[in-house]
Amino acid sequence: MSNLQIKLPIHETFQCTVQGEGYWTGTLVDFIRLAGCPVRCPWCDTGYSNGGKGLPAVSQSIAQLLAQLQSPRVVITGGEPFIHQDLPELVEALLACDKQVSIETSGAYWQDVSPLAWITLSPKEHISPKYPVQELFWTRSNEIKLVVSTGEEVEFYRNYLPINVDIPVFLQPEWNSKELAIPIVLELLKQNPSYRLSLQTHKFIGVQ
Repeated sequence: MSNLQIKLPIHETFQCTVQGEGYWTGTLVDFIRLAGCPVRCPWCDTGYSNGGKGLPAVSQSIAQLLAQLQSPRVVITGGEPFIHQDLPELVEALLACDKQVSIETSGAYWQDVSPLAWITLSPKEHISPKYPVQELFWTRSNEIKLVVSTGEEVEFYRNYLPINVDIPVFLQPEWNSKELAIPIVLELLKQNPSYRLSLQTHKFIGVQ
């Protein structure tokens, strides 16, 4: 079977939207949202806080996914993309089509993917201790995004956060408690001036 016939469980895809978070905020992107995630973040805006019961998971081939692409950059997200053994093949197929590739992950599962793929690490170990970040992600990631509710998140990961400014650290107020979280993030930025603010821009402007 060729790689293009490999099928993956897809929660949803959508095209020609903007990346709302982190380093690539404001850029035109397509999203491939893979189905499934065991981490169960309580604020999950995809619906996996309960393990994903009842959520859609339609099997699509890599060829079908490629046929839908419209934007220069493709964001592979979830769920948790790294639980899928065929993730590296999907990445390679996207790169072969001259697409820029970003992957968003909690870091709980490791697979080797092309070094050309941009990895956004958003660790969740502080809320799901059973799913620690695999150590290689701390140096392999291209950016680190911490969702901040209380401010304690930065201290939890302090020993892991890179001193190297080539791996930027973004602090993102948790959307459901943003009125409380935004002032906390602004104070954290004063204490850590090399960090950056990440707002969920897509939610503010009302796009998917």
